[in-house]
Amino acid sequence: MGRRASLSTLIGAVAGSLAGLTGVGGGVFLVPLLVTTMGLEQHRAHATSLAIVFFIALAGAITYFALGHTDWTLIALLAAGSMVGVLIGTRLMVRVPARQLRWAFAAFIICLGLYMIFSSA
Repeated sequence: MGRRASLSTLIGAVAGSLAGLTGVGGGVFLVPLLVTTMGLEQHRAHATSLAIVFFIALAGAITYFALGHTDWTLIALLAAGSMVGVLIGTRLMVRVPARQLRWAFAAFIICLGLYMIFSSA
């Protein structure tokens, strides 16, 4: 196996493990890793991450379903909204310059982290 294939497999394993542990789809981990270690351009990293998240989510969903931790009504409602939202988001993403996209992604992650730390939940 070549260096790029080995590194890709390792990044996938790390992102999948962290996604399963944290409940995040994996993009939070994949996008920075794809940009910094694989040298992907920002837009390509976002697109690649989104495609890979499907497989991460499927494996996680199967596991959580087997453990009895799924709410099918909520899943159906969220899926309907998410499918519409991702169509809007992907069309917007390609219009944002790479540098601004990188900053917006980083700001989102920081705000999300702060919210999780300081929320009362």
